[in-house]
Formats: sequence, structure tokens, C-alpha cells
Amino acid sequence: MQVQNNLKFLRKRKNLTQESLAQALGISRSKLAGYESTINPPIETLVKISDYLRISLDILLKEDLCNYSEYKLRELLETDQFLRGRKLRILSTTVDAEGRELIEVVSQRVKASYLAGFSDPEFISELPRFSLPFLPMDKKHRVFQVDGDSMLPIPDGAWIVCEYLDDWMAIKDGERYVIVTEQDGVTFKIAYNRIKDQEKLLLCSSNPIYPPFEVAIEQLREVWRYRLAMSE
Repeated sequence: MQVQNNLKFLRKRKNLTQESLAQALGISRSKLAGYESTINPPIETLVKISDYLRISLDILLKEDLCNYSEYKLRELLETDQFLRGRKLRILSTTVDAEGRELIEVVSQRVKASYLAGFSDPEFISELPRFSLPFLPMDKKHRVFQVDGDSMLPIPDGAWIVCEYLDDWMAIKDGERYVIVTEQDGVTFKIAYNRIKDQEKLLLCSSNPIYPPFEVAIEQLREVWRYRLAMSE
């Protein structure tokens, strides 16, 4: 059984001390230490561990969680919330004097800083911003400036209005998205959803001289669905 390794692994992942977890389970710290080393917990304690750590008994006993990828762990321990892009963070945004959300503008010049600052309210508040009354008020929008010729006929320097997508499973094959990733920063591409089967997105350019590439789901930070292009 894998219960000893998994118990210790999950306790540390959740930043729990032996003392605090033992108290939550209603057992002594010495008993918990034994369960994390060589002793198999009794069934009633296993049920308590399963309930408290929110993991099935079957997985707790049989699977070696230490060998799971971060993606698999989040999928397992946070149900479908990681897949759907939720619970990762709260989207930083700006509002006008009446509390209505504004549309921030991410130019080519600030793209390099966006990856580091996208979750920083101060950084977002310093971006240029405006409003477009015809856009749905129940959606969050942001404007990005296109960089390069990979998405022709939308040219280099064009401004595109995008809608925030918090459910990554809703990414539709063949549609255009601004994808923010740990490795590539801000990129505008045609996406193909391979999350369920391969834990990846396939990103393609409309300009055939640029080869497609894959992005692992754990690299994703934000996804914005393309809505429209604006002329200067």
C-alpha cells in the first residue's frame, strides 16, 4: 500500500504539521508519525484521512502521488477546477468611478512585463484603459496589440479586443485566442484543445511559415478569446 508515502506527501503539500493534522484526525502525533512510516492506519482512521484530505480511499491506498505531475495532482485534488482555470488566482481588473469594469490595453511595449505583472493589481492599474459600451457588461475584456505577422490577415500592430476565459475546457478548436504562458509570455494563436487527452494545447498560426507548437497545461496562466480587431 502507498498510504504511508501519500499521507506524508499530502500533509506537506497542504503545509500541515504532524501536530495539526493529528489534532484534526483526533489521534496523537506519535500515531500519525507511525502512519507516515511503517504502520497501516485502521480503517476508521483511513476514512478520516480520506475525508479530511479530500482524496478517495482507493487512490490514497493504491497510487503513488509522488510520481504524479503537477497537472495530475491539481486535477485530482481540486476536481476539475485546475482544468478549467479556476481557483488559480483572482483576475486583476480596473473599474471606473461608478464601479463598471474598464478595458485595459496591453501594447507591444508592455507585453514583456505582462507575464510578471498580470496578477498584480498595481501593474494592471497602470495600463491605459477605456470602455466600449457595446460589449457585454457581464464579460471581462482586455485589448492586446498584435506582435508580428503570424496571424495574417490581422497585421502587426493591430489592436484586438479579447474576452477573458476562465474555463479552459471551453477552448474551441480552430478559434483564435491570446494565450499567456510561463514559457512564451503573451501570444496570439489559433488553438486546438488537447487538454483532456494530452494535457496540452496545440497552437497554430494562420501564416503557414510559422510551425505549430504545443503548450503544456501547467504552463497556462491566462486565456483570452478573440472577439474583434480595431483599426487605428
